[in-house]
Amino acid sequence: MSYYQVKSLEQYFKHYNKSIREPRKFWDKIADENFTWYQKWDKVVEFDMQEAEVKWFINSKVNITKNCIDRHLAKRGTKTAIIFEPNNPDEEAVHITYNELYERVSKMANVLRDKGIKKGDRVCIYLPMIPELAIAVLACARIGAIHSVIFAGFSASAVTTRINDSGCKMVITSDGGYRGSKTIELKSIIDEALQKSPCVETVLVVKRTNTKVNMQEGRDLWLQPLLDEALPNNVAEIMDAEDPLFILYTSGSTGKPKGMLHTTAGYMVYTAYTFKNIFAYEENDIYWCTADIGWITGHSYILYGPLLNGATTVIFEGVPSYPDFGRFWEVIDKHNITQFYTAPTAIRSLAKENWEWVDKHDLSSLKVIGSVGEPINEEAWHWYNDHVGKKKSPIVDTWWQTETGGIMISPIPFVTPTKPTYATLPLPGIQPVLMDELRNEIEGNQVVGSLCIKFPWPGMARTIWGDHQRFKETYFSAYPGKYFTGDGALRDEVGYYRITGRVDDVVIVSGHNLGTAPIEDAINEHPAVAESAIVGFPHDVKGNALYGFIILKESGEGRDRENLKKEINEHISSHIGPIAKLDKIQFVSGLPKTRSGKIMRRILRKIAEGDFSNFGDTTTLLNPEIVEEIKNEKV
Repeated sequence: MSYYQVKSLEQYFKHYNKSIREPRKFWDKIADENFTWYQKWDKVVEFDMQEAEVKWFINSKVNITKNCIDRHLAKRGTKTAIIFEPNNPDEEAVHITYNELYERVSKMANVLRDKGIKKGDRVCIYLPMIPELAIAVLACARIGAIHSVIFAGFSASAVTTRINDSGCKMVITSDGGYRGSKTIELKSIIDEALQKSPCVETVLVVKRTNTKVNMQEGRDLWLQPLLDEALPNNVAEIMDAEDPLFILYTSGSTGKPKGMLHTTAGYMVYTAYTFKNIFAYEENDIYWCTADIGWITGHSYILYGPLLNGATTVIFEGVPSYPDFGRFWEVIDKHNITQFYTAPTAIRSLAKENWEWVDKHDLSSLKVIGSVGEPINEEAWHWYNDHVGKKKSPIVDTWWQTETGGIMISPIPFVTPTKPTYATLPLPGIQPVLMDELRNEIEGNQVVGSLCIKFPWPGMARTIWGDHQRFKETYFSAYPGKYFTGDGALRDEVGYYRITGRVDDVVIVSGHNLGTAPIEDAINEHPAVAESAIVGFPHDVKGNALYGFIILKESGEGRDRENLKKEINEHISSHIGPIAKLDKIQFVSGLPKTRSGKIMRRILRKIAEGDFSNFGDTTTLLNPEIVEEIKNEKV
């Protein structure tokens, strides 16, 4: 029996039970049957969760790009590996076959080696969503350089912090990038960032927007002439299982970003396995994840996961609202997309628009639709299911993190019955537990607690770059011997998991523990509300009270605000109870969000408390200007 793809609910439980009873045998078989290795492992896994030390497939030798590209060439050489859909719909899409991808990655790898990059060196990639971004990532992996992709919307100071923390030797950037109607001058941001980054020796520049840029003699080089001279083949570096593959920075609650380090073999096995199952991928499918490769979603489910399975994956340069609100649906129609994976933030913003934007496009090619980045609220789930999935394409509501490397809890389409707002069941190999305040495991169903994972899995991050103590303290100290996700969860009567939000998003009001996610769900069901965020603030009587930041749909804009506040509180009262009513409601035009769509509640908490000092680096937000606007209009 192959464990690689689950095809029925009966098979799911059989695989899952096997993976819990004999996790080593389970992962041994998946790794053995589905990948090309230079040398097999002596031991499947070694770990000490108390010390946050984990190793997978010990002493095996592999190169992830051999598995992403080379092994497909004999059978899939002429198949499209990557479809590049440009920002401007009038610009032609680019189809790159596996043969062409091999040549382009080989040339880039040869350029990197020629410029002195060797195994273990860190390379910063600061590019828009163009093919060169994917090719640069794969070229680094091919020669054993550690890639650190920085989302091309981050400020110069955010870039400096990340480059210096990881000690990058090279930066790969472009003259500029397109984002909707805007052109972003990326090279000038890099020039500013590098004023305080002495570790960088070389900057390679891709020409995309033909923006005039400054080229610093001895440091900056146009990439294309170097590629033109490079050889179209390259011998991949033989990597140890635990050699670093990439560093990816994620926001830290203290403000300093954490450089999560992922290694080679375990990440390869886990992303390939999860992609195949979560998206029910079949040979001729066309898969599209709308994320940016600057995030873990892009690493795992635009590049590595799809390519490891020989898939066709779409790279989209644009935004969902350009040139109009039908862009996503137009792209699905144009390329006959079979799997579509996007963020609840995008779904909610598109749901605010007229549904005719969706209905005028043919979405019949869709088999599976997914959401990622945060829990999806019920109203958005139903809109997505009705208008996009047409009630025939199951929604995979996926829960995972930068730190986990791949999806952990999710429906498997056509296998797991879905339930709105529930991530449903853990994947085979994943052992979630709910913990109480006394650090005891909570048994049974219909329970709520802190979500932990009690056995390691291959895709997990190994450390924080340069700071293993912080890694240990952040993820392994709250519940010794277990990985603490930082999230709270509810397990329902059949064992389905619902993520209730960050544990620090639980507010204690008059002795009651109130998770903000269910309250926000109730508010968002009000017909005038588009989106909301709830935080706690100090209260003389209750200890804490609730403060709501609420975005209205157009239908609520002209209404009497005081009556609307009363209606919202009545709605909360009837759905959750009077204890969850909001003491303060502020109507806002937007919420401060990270580029991956997460609401920065830390900033909202400070505003609610009236503490306007030290918001941290707001330039890394998707919409930094909103912080000042909310602060100035505080109730």
